[in-house]
Amino acid sequence: MKKMERLVKYFEKPGKINSEKCLEIVLDAIAQYDYKHVVIATTGGDTGLLFSEALKDNTKINLVAVTHSSGFKESNVFEIPNDTLQKIKDNGAKVYTGTILTHSLETALAGKFGGVYPTTLIAQTLRVFGEGTKVCCEIAMMAVDCGLIPEGQDVITVAGTGRGADTVLIVKSAASKRFFDLKVQEVLAKPRL
Repeated sequence: MKKMERLVKYFEKPGKINSEKCLEIVLDAIAQYDYKHVVIATTGGDTGLLFSEALKDNTKINLVAVTHSSGFKESNVFEIPNDTLQKIKDNGAKVYTGTILTHSLETALAGKFGGVYPTTLIAQTLRVFGEGTKVCCEIAMMAVDCGLIPEGQDVITVAGTGRGADTVLIVKSAASKRFFDLKVQEVLAKPRL
């Protein structure tokens, strides 16, 4: 087994202020290792634009930007402006828009009837490690579920707390129906909580 040493970057504060540093960490990981897939969360499009601009000339990288579903914040509203979404795509990123795995029908049931449901428990447990960690796991599964990345490979995932990026993980990808096969292999960056 090959010995591996990595530095982990811990941010003093969560959020968008760490996006540029997360990009540097991802670019360094790509340069050092043979990663082929990068999956990022993008809510308003800023993170998607930042990463797609930086990786647009790297033809070896499959960049997938995962967005909130339409209507996530309010009915009939998609959070990314059309021109920003088009720029992300023009930069070569694939974009997936869909329901967040831990924020689906059970959220509606909990709101209507109260109580705790399995995906809520999973989401809250992952949040123990930070909001970005939860989202990194979700977006990896979402990207596998829609066929944009393969299952069972080490994938760089990037997400954040609120807006922007503050968490970078290496995840062994899995489909959502095989959630327990998903493994967080490495933490490259995260905020201190």
